[in-house]
Amino acid sequence: MAHQHDHHDGHDHDHGGHAHAGHTHAPASFGKAFAIGIGLNAAFVLMEVGFGIASNSVALLADAGHNLSDALGLGVAWAAVILARRAPTARFTYGLGGTSILAALFNAVFLLVVVGGLSWEAILRFWTPEPIAGTTVIVVAACGIVLNGVCAWLFASGGKDDLNVRGAFMHMAADALVSLGVVIAGVIIVLTGWHWIDPAISLVINAVIIGGTWSLLTGSVSMSLSAVPAGIETGQVKTYLRSLPGVSDVHDLHIWPMSTTETALTAHLVRPAGLDDDLLAGVAHELEHRFKIRHATIQLENGTRACKLAPASVV
Repeated sequence: MAHQHDHHDGHDHDHGGHAHAGHTHAPASFGKAFAIGIGLNAAFVLMEVGFGIASNSVALLADAGHNLSDALGLGVAWAAVILARRAPTARFTYGLGGTSILAALFNAVFLLVVVGGLSWEAILRFWTPEPIAGTTVIVVAACGIVLNGVCAWLFASGGKDDLNVRGAFMHMAADALVSLGVVIAGVIIVLTGWHWIDPAISLVINAVIIGGTWSLLTGSVSMSLSAVPAGIETGQVKTYLRSLPGVSDVHDLHIWPMSTTETALTAHLVRPAGLDDDLLAGVAHELEHRFKIRHATIQLENGTRACKLAPASVV
């Protein structure tokens, strides 16, 4: 629950109040989903590499590459989930929740690098086309659609609220899409003998993956730079704080992600009437209810002395 106490920070305030919403809600760990996803992808990679070499299909090898990146990406994401649950320490006073942001950024960058390498390989195949065992490609890639579709489904429920889980979902969904493209390529090759379809479809699918991964990349970069999380409007938060009883001004307002699921806020409220326990508790509750900000630190000032952090240009 929220609490308040006298708080001095060296900025010549007569007195201050500190409201802190410390009751955070830990996200679902998705531990079983990560374990299943890693195991299935690792096994499927071995199968695809073997059949890809045997059938001479760059699209099938591309699919194996995506599945390999998934296994690694899921491992990183899972490690971040575990680290995020560790208790705060004297050095890491917020805990290690920020590792989930790093994991999401890693997954976005890694997926784009893999796609770039596979796209280059596909382009080279236009000049040096090679015969492909279309039937083998179809069967193996069809298995990939099922496998990756199931894995994507395991993470679908957490993708909206957790960027780290969304990264895992994007990997799975991307591979399911690649597998679908490989099946289409195999069918066309069997029917027409057009072997250039294999790299062509690989490039189309890779372009789709890049488009879908871009938002994951920009979102994780923004979070790593402590940008206000998507879905929270700073202006609306400030308007709410200014509307509180007795509050005449709001300054030094900061909102940033502590992890891919937890958001923190600090703000100074000018309230000539002084401290109010009920007000502080109500602010913490409303910030969580309205804006999903569960870690709020509010300092009250009576306004008789200028705050050094009041100017908007001061951080």
